[in-house]
Amino acid sequence: MVKESPLKAPNYKIIIPARMKSTRLPGKPLALICDQPMIWHVYQRALETNIGQDNIVIATDSEQICEVARGFGAQVLMTSDSHSSGTERCAEVVSLLDWHDDEIVVNLQGDEPLVTADLIKLTASTLASSSAAGMATLACAIKSQSELVDPNYVKLVTDINRKAMLFSRQPMPASITANADEEACIGGDFGPWLRHIGMYSYRVETLKILSALPETELEKYERLEQLRAMWHGIHIQVACVDDAPGHGVDTPADLQRVRAIVKANASVCA
Repeated sequence: MVKESPLKAPNYKIIIPARMKSTRLPGKPLALICDQPMIWHVYQRALETNIGQDNIVIATDSEQICEVARGFGAQVLMTSDSHSSGTERCAEVVSLLDWHDDEIVVNLQGDEPLVTADLIKLTASTLASSSAAGMATLACAIKSQSELVDPNYVKLVTDINRKAMLFSRQPMPASITANADEEACIGGDFGPWLRHIGMYSYRVETLKILSALPETELEKYERLEQLRAMWHGIHIQVACVDDAPGHGVDTPADLQRVRAIVKANASVCA
């Protein structure tokens, strides 16, 4: 459930970057979930926003993904095979399609079949409501001590206006009190410990700027591409929600978990 109610939906577009060469799960966009490829499920979630097929683009460097996606009616754009991130692939799309610098683009990762339309809309409307921001993203409260210390759960700190101040795989803000005090705060009213939800919206101009910037030392250390934007002073606005969406798919174990969730939820299969 979304904690911060979506604002009136702005005009925006969705790009779904997808590639076959995942290190941990090669070919995952075409992995079957409920008898449909994963990329189909992600595309259905995009359609549920009701922005229309013309405003949704699947971006890939794979002829296989292109053929499958066009087969179920998606608009597909072939992109370079040299991109190191979905952000770079999105930047190529906005340049190739000559979208206006002020337009808003949601980067909907091709391995997030359980994301909801409400979260997509919130990611877009959060950026639309902050004229100073070049990007927007989502967060939820850390729910357990194990999440707090797990480097796979990215933590973030915001200011009073929900502008992102820092992202890290390490627990932050650091506490000088006992663990019991930390545990008492976890799961509270979105603070002080927040977990990042890896959905982004961008202004087209920001995407173009990011794609031209070199990798920074900070993002190399943390392996978090959003730190490039922060290093260069790009304002990232954050909206908080009650819970993270269902599991993304990074590993074979994730895929089995998502298959079980989808099988138990007929509406996601539809």
